[in-house]
Amino acid sequence: MPVSTDDDLRDIIERSHRIAVVGLSSNPARPSNGVALFLKANGFDIVPVNPNETAVFGAPAVADLGEIEGPVDMVNVFRRPEYCADIAQAAVAIGAGALWLQQGVRNNEAMAIAEAGGLTAVQDRCLRVEVQRLRRRR
Repeated sequence: MPVSTDDDLRDIIERSHRIAVVGLSSNPARPSNGVALFLKANGFDIVPVNPNETAVFGAPAVADLGEIEGPVDMVNVFRRPEYCADIAQAAVAIGAGALWLQQGVRNNEAMAIAEAGGLTAVQDRCLRVEVQRLRRRR
């Protein structure tokens, strides 16, 4: 379902506890690192998804979404738009609750795949900014 209001955004954030971060880097200079560190500090369980990492923040990294054991509430994507349709398909395949494309990342095909698969979909928004803006406290 498309997300269009603050209530929609708040709902997706409130029901997301375990977040797979696709493209999460251990490099503190990368935006993915700063956003994921903020989320972790605010009580979210972070699953690093990056074939070039072994672990981030002490959590073992997986190469792709299909390797994650257990449920995933949200897939947060830090990848270029051309990769997002495949990531959306993988998010649907693992039964994630939502697909969130970070600020600057837009892909309408990925949005359509996610929505057709029953996921709530957000694009071109920073999860950290929205959590802070909506006064999310965990």
